Amino acid sequence: MKILIRATNWVGDAIMALPALRAVRKRFPDAEITIVARPYIADIYRDQETCDQLIPYDPKGLHAGFSGRERLAAELRAQKFDVALLLQNAFDAAWLAWRARIPERIGYARHARSFLLTQSVPLPRQGEIPAHEKYYYLELLRRAGWGHSAKDETFIGLRVPEEKRRSADEFLSKSGVRQGAVRIAVAAGASYGSAKCWPPLRFAEVANRLQSETEAEIILFGTAAEANVSTAISAEMPRPPIDLTGKTAIADLPALLSQCHLFIGNDSGAMHVAAAVGLPIVAVFGPTDPHGTAPVTPRCSIVQKKPYCSPCFLRRCPTDHRCMTAITADMVQAAAKPWLSSIQVRRG
Repeated sequence: MKILIRATNWVGDAIMALPALRAVRKRFPDAEITIVARPYIADIYRDQETCDQLIPYDPKGLHAGFSGRERLAAELRAQKFDVALLLQNAFDAAWLAWRARIPERIGYARHARSFLLTQSVPLPRQGEIPAHEKYYYLELLRRAGWGHSAKDETFIGLRVPEEKRRSADEFLSKSGVRQGAVRIAVAAGASYGSAKCWPPLRFAEVANRLQSETEAEIILFGTAAEANVSTAISAEMPRPPIDLTGKTAIADLPALLSQCHLFIGNDSGAMHVAAAVGLPIVAVFGPTDPHGTAPVTPRCSIVQKKPYCSPCFLRRCPTDHRCMTAITADMVQAAAKPWLSSIQVRRG
């Protein structure tokens, strides 16, 4: 059997969908499984052994516009898949599977796409399944009749090959990270929107305190679009951080974060990647709900204040951003302390 899986578009969702991908691999060990994913998601999945083939889908490049989607549909059609499993909820995912003439097309009944699916799966009603998003993808398998033998995972791990870990450590050293120092990864952005972002000056306040307490190296991560956030943090730090914002690809993130000791950041894709490579996490939540999108790891401290309007799930706050401004540097520092006290740094 040849199975096509359409992956999710967000990095955090891609991590939370890993239990479902592993369940498909376990359910159909002899199937030929192909994942279609945005290029940056394909890079995250490349070392995970959940599929036999990865096909990058680039709607801003090779697959832009109608002709680009037709090009991809023709490529998929030529491979003669038996079934498509759509973890991605958009109309486009169903349309592409239909245009690829895949005879069986399974996905949730969302975005008016049911007529393009051969098995349109009803959405779980509130309370039918646990709130966390990992169950949303597993439930699609169950309702499709594929079942799943995945246990309730308290940790979703990402495999990082040893050679990539070594390369990442060398890159960090060349970037100015001292050997033997505690390495604290800070990701102060969130591609979802500014509502998820704790103020940069408070990140800087926490970073300064932790530097003076532990002589830690503060390493800033983020995309080029988040450079202004990292610049604002750096400007408030007497001892400059190692700023890698915009200097690395998402593909490099698992290996780079695996060489750190603690992650502090907003609810973001970087948070989920950091958790999946084993870092202890201090996660600042505001407009989103940790019951649904907390990192899947026992090594996590959630810092949250819940005004009456939270969670609103808005990308931009229409009022005064009180869910984030109510969170103090003291709160985040206190959440980080137990994890820092347990860190053992390899010297030399």
